[in-house]
Amino acid sequence: MENYAVRLAKRPIGLPEKSDWDFCSEQLGDLEDGQMLVEQKYISLDPAMRGWMNASRSYIKPVGIGEVMRAGSIGKVIATKGKTAFNEGAFIVGVGGVQSYVITDGRDW
Repeated sequence: MENYAVRLAKRPIGLPEKSDWDFCSEQLGDLEDGQMLVEQKYISLDPAMRGWMNASRSYIKPVGIGEVMRAGSIGKVIATKGKTAFNEGAFIVGVGGVQSYVITDGRDW
């Protein structure tokens, strides 16, 4: 399955520009036991996200270069493998980032 993700390419100076991002398409791996595939339905765009792009630490560690941009999200569990934190069909809230899908064990949800 193809996942569209927005990764931080470099630390912005001032307002973020298109060159600060890597807009990528990548194949998702297979689920491991205890994991779920979540289809992102909504992401939250918050002023705090700008601070997360800086290298300095505040109340939360900064987003690393090459990492999917952190964002709160609402998603639907569309597949599971083994015993999981949520069942298929459940809508869950967590930190899924700026991407189409997330593979998770449910700890951040």
